[in-house]
Amino acid sequence: MTIDSRQVAAGILEAVPFARTLGIEFVEVAPEADGGVRVTVRLPDSPAHHNHIGGPHAGAMFTLAETASGAVALAAFGELLDRAVPLVTRAEIAYRKRAMGPVLATARLCRPVAEVVAELESGQRPEFPVQVDIVTEEGRPTGEMTVVWTLRPN
Repeated sequence: MTIDSRQVAAGILEAVPFARTLGIEFVEVAPEADGGVRVTVRLPDSPAHHNHIGGPHAGAMFTLAETASGAVALAAFGELLDRAVPLVTRAEIAYRKRAMGPVLATARLCRPVAEVVAELESGQRPEFPVQVDIVTEEGRPTGEMTVVWTLRPN
């Protein structure tokens, strides 16, 4: 799988203006050895994004993680956009530790791309989970999220 990381980043930031509003930055968009995709995005530290204890607001962290998952969906299934629309069906987030400063979210596809594409081609509406790990810039885990996406045929 060949991934154009700039195209993925630009596509997400164009399609999701709120990600631009938060200043989300793309750190990495890369294929994985098993044929999957890995995306890391960064939320800069900004007082405009802070909660009552001075760290990033839970909503900003949710958006960061969801943005990473969307970039995974676009990178893995972007070639199918002429016949299917990627949509979130559900998401679950766990805030584990207090975050302070910039925060990173790394998302990984949890199903083989070929399996999802085969379901779509057989007339099904496939679902695929994307696992996201949220850490401080120093690498301290602060949360995790699972976003389940679908490909809705056009």
